[in-house]
Amino acid sequence: MNTNNSDKSGSTSRANQQDWRGPVIAASAIMLFFCIGAYLLPSIMIYLGDKTVVGAVIFGVLFVLSFFGVFWWRAWVKRR
Repeated sequence: MNTNNSDKSGSTSRANQQDWRGPVIAASAIMLFFCIGAYLLPSIMIYLGDKTVVGAVIFGVLFVLSFFGVFWWRAWVKRR
């Protein structure tokens, strides 16, 4: 009987853990960044709105588009 099977399964589970850690850390960092940005977005838009309303609207639209753009970009890179 060979008792080395447990060593192989242990290394496989470590590899599986490393496979999912990278995307989880990246998604967490992206979500944290956008949550902080969403929290600050009204204040920034009010500040910009005092200067120019168009600038505030453009900033808001770019923020929302960048949220979806980051995830689209990550999916596009993964497909390559």
